[in-house]
Amino acid sequence: MHNRICRPAEIENKFCFGFVGTFDTNLFMEGGVKKMLNISQKKELVEKLARDLGDAEISFLVDYKGLTVSQVTEFRAKLREAGAQMAVVKNTLMRLAAKGTGSEVLIDLFKGPNAIIISKDDPVAPAKVISEFLKTNEKVQLKGGALGGKFLSAEDVAQLAKMPSKEELLAKLVYTLNAVPTNFVNVLAGVPRSFLNVLNAVKDQKDAA
Repeated sequence: MHNRICRPAEIENKFCFGFVGTFDTNLFMEGGVKKMLNISQKKELVEKLARDLGDAEISFLVDYKGLTVSQVTEFRAKLREAGAQMAVVKNTLMRLAAKGTGSEVLIDLFKGPNAIIISKDDPVAPAKVISEFLKTNEKVQLKGGALGGKFLSAEDVAQLAKMPSKEELLAKLVYTLNAVPTNFVNVLAGVPRSFLNVLNAVKDQKDAA
């Protein structure tokens, strides 16, 4: 298996996933040589993660133990399509980063091989991806999620996944807005006809009298 350690530049620009048994954020690659992260670099990493968690609309914590590299790659790609990112970070650093954010409710679960999934936009779309992925990958365990500072159980996430995503809601809204002018025009067009019908009926009644 290829051991991949995140470079500081990768950590700064995007989440990075290490395809090793456990991901060690104490290390990074420089010129092909593994080097230890110093205190300043660890602090920078924690601050970056704290900002991402602070901006998150929703976060999920999964135990990814047992997944192959190809499965992880597939999972990450689907999450990315849903507007979410996945990171594997040392638990001690993740606990520090989560403090004071909505994901703080997950701190007690930062044990073992964890991956944190973050979405800064739509909370439903990544929940759908996770729920579908769990159906075909029994080795993955969803430990929980955090939404608005509230803890979400695996069952809560499953229920969330059944809701329309933001994209689906927007599509319905666009359809409704497109339909409104047509209906409105039909109503306006019908008013003169109805008014003329009323006038004609009144005239007929007067003529009959």
